[in-house]
Amino acid sequence: MNGAEWRRRMEALLGVPATDGNHIDVLRNGDEIFDAMLEAIGSASYSIDFLTFVFWKGPITDRFTDALAERARSGVRVRVLLDTLGSRHILSSQVDAMRAAGCDLRWFRPVDSPLSRANHRTHRKVLVCDETIAFTGGVGIAEEWTGTASSPDEWRDTHFRVRGPAVDGLRGAFIDNWVETGPLEIDEMFDRFPAHVADGPSTVQVIAGAAEAGGNDIATMLEVLIGLADERLRITTAYFNPDDELSARLIDAAHRGVSVEVLVPGPHADKRFVQIVGEARYAELLDEGIDIRSYDRTMLHAKILTVDGTVASVGSANLNQRSFQFDEEVNLVVFDEDVVRQLDADFDDDLTNSELIDPTRWAERSLVQRAAERAASVVSDLI
Repeated sequence: MNGAEWRRRMEALLGVPATDGNHIDVLRNGDEIFDAMLEAIGSASYSIDFLTFVFWKGPITDRFTDALAERARSGVRVRVLLDTLGSRHILSSQVDAMRAAGCDLRWFRPVDSPLSRANHRTHRKVLVCDETIAFTGGVGIAEEWTGTASSPDEWRDTHFRVRGPAVDGLRGAFIDNWVETGPLEIDEMFDRFPAHVADGPSTVQVIAGAAEAGGNDIATMLEVLIGLADERLRITTAYFNPDDELSARLIDAAHRGVSVEVLVPGPHADKRFVQIVGEARYAELLDEGIDIRSYDRTMLHAKILTVDGTVASVGSANLNQRSFQFDEEVNLVVFDEDVVRQLDADFDDDLTNSELIDPTRWAERSLVQRAAERAASVVSDLI
């Protein structure tokens, strides 16, 4: 299928219109991502909307704190929304500094709320400046993401910088979470609703997944992309825990002759227990001809899917149950072969630092590993 055919099918099956004329810049790893985000913040003239799951502590968070505070002192409306659980390591001095400067900083779903809500987090990563430039992807604001992924101390990740009509969708994902914290106030000084210059080459869908029982639009998006693949699926994910349905779709794609490659964290995984949950699926997938590789250089945190060299998805969602049911997520589906080509080139580069998991060797894994997989599978629906 060409890009237009992919677009029509995705619009019809998800009910989310795509927009034309977007500019997408693929940003790879922390130094490139953070420099671009901080430049956009520093250049904002009237509004900044910033939503993230992780905001911890260290020099990079100091830079973001200072940049947001400086813009607020200059009269820019700065709205900061942090997930209460994900950003629990932030320093109180950073919160105080932003608020003292005039930032409207709020917390998403305090952990003392009822369990049904406390377990549902916002995992979205959104920055929108002056309603015209936006960022989204996998990166959190912490020292772990700084650098170029050249050592185990520098995590590997990908973010998008977006200009064009798709910015509205990302701003809407921010507003969707913001309104939980209080009434939405529209001020013509800051809410100007500028017309976007739609002169870019990329067609984009913005898919916002809500925390809800039974799966959300993110889960549907992934099932559709996998289910319609003809030639090649390339998946990069930080946390891999497909349920029975998604595993069946991956296997069905392999049976159709689709080349299915999955790249996951290796020895530097930050959550070993979560990694074991995914490993419980390896034998089944490997036996059906799916290639699984472990990234060995550092923690792999990117969330990327490319299909047939034509369409790609990048955002905050992993291939796990948290992203499908428990967390608020946002992904961009991009119909642009040039963007996909760049993402595939990054995937090829990542493969040079990865190891193919051999089905025969995996079948001979230790009894301890097998026992850990069985134990982890008990709670797989929650991870």
